[in-house]
Amino acid sequence: MEELRIPIRVKPGSSRTRVGGRHGDRSLIVAVTAKAIDGAATEAALRAVAEALGMPRRAVVLITGTTSRDKVLGVSSEDPETLRELVRDLLG
Repeated sequence: MEELRIPIRVKPGSSRTRVGGRHGDRSLIVAVTAKAIDGAATEAALRAVAEALGMPRRAVVLITGTTSRDKVLGVSSEDPETLRELVRDLLG
């Protein structure tokens, strides 16, 4: 099992949940409908990334950025190369 770290940029309060696109050089954009109140947007972002990667929610953890829009996630996978490809595709 290997953990891949994925930098993301959360956009809370969006009209729909969407994972894809690039913010800056390497952050994945994660738009969520949840507001940035009491960690709701963070949890929604974790769920959205897990779903976009076809992983269970428990495989995606927050490493840094509890109160920031810029976060780093850790994703555990038996097949890290396939996971890297999925992330590259989502970055566009």
